[in-house]
Amino acid sequence: MTATTSKDGLVVVDKPGGMTSHDVVARIRRLAGTRRVGHAGTLDPMATGVLVVGVEKATRLLGYLTLTEKQYDATIRLGQSTSTDDAEGEITGGAPAGHLTAETLAKAVQSLTGEIQQVPPSVSAIKVDGQRAYRLTRAGAAPELKPRPVTVYEFTITDIRPAGQNLVDVDATVRCSSGTYIRALARDLGNDLGTGGHLARLRRTRVGGYDLEAAKTLEQLAERFEVMPLAQAAAAAFPRRDLSADEARRLAHGGRLTPEEHPEAHRAATPGPTAAFAPDGTLVALLTEQAGQARPLVVFAGS
Repeated sequence: MTATTSKDGLVVVDKPGGMTSHDVVARIRRLAGTRRVGHAGTLDPMATGVLVVGVEKATRLLGYLTLTEKQYDATIRLGQSTSTDDAEGEITGGAPAGHLTAETLAKAVQSLTGEIQQVPPSVSAIKVDGQRAYRLTRAGAAPELKPRPVTVYEFTITDIRPAGQNLVDVDATVRCSSGTYIRALARDLGNDLGTGGHLARLRRTRVGGYDLEAAKTLEQLAERFEVMPLAQAAAAAFPRRDLSADEARRLAHGGRLTPEEHPEAHRAATPGPTAAFAPDGTLVALLTEQAGQARPLVVFAGS
């Protein structure tokens, strides 16, 4: 099997505020010396925290990493609505929030936990008839976006404090499915309470198996640029299947396996792909199981 190069791997970046995700990718391209760089899961410019960046072959993991659950620390300001549902927009309304009690907030948060229907923010990258929603909104033709199913696994209030006259800041930890907008949670919490609300601060603390402990700042990466090797990156994010030498050869050529050949790898309850490894630890492929067969979604060995 062809070995991967030292450039193949993931970089978990602690994104600073004020930069777009594309800005971070551009910086990593320069540091890695390659244009084959992408990211999994956009962070808005005001947000900080975990941004998973793939280099060379690892870019082929990104589409599957985007679908994993994410965790955030957020501050929601109640008493003000904004045009973007976050602190970067213009104030569009609001009502006094100083009367809100911890019990009232807890009940409102509970109604936004679990499987919910969420309308994305009008200033978002959602496409409507081939156009980005934020472009239509800024052109004065804000689209009417349809609600989408998302799952909020955890929405826990960690602090409540005054934030000026008639304003309240609520700190919260949110663990959610891919596609969940924390800005929309802030907006909907404010709407449900009748005060208006927006996202004042956001820090992503985890994407799938990658958290802030694994993250490096851009300054640290400029001093010493390293990638998380492909096999290590896949093992952190996906269920593992160890292959025999024969299975590894078949998969490397696009062949299929049956669950019976490796029954302990058959995890019907586990969503998403499985990472398949050769006896020497090389990442061979990402697998999915369908109709009694394990087939490769993407092959890395020999590619």
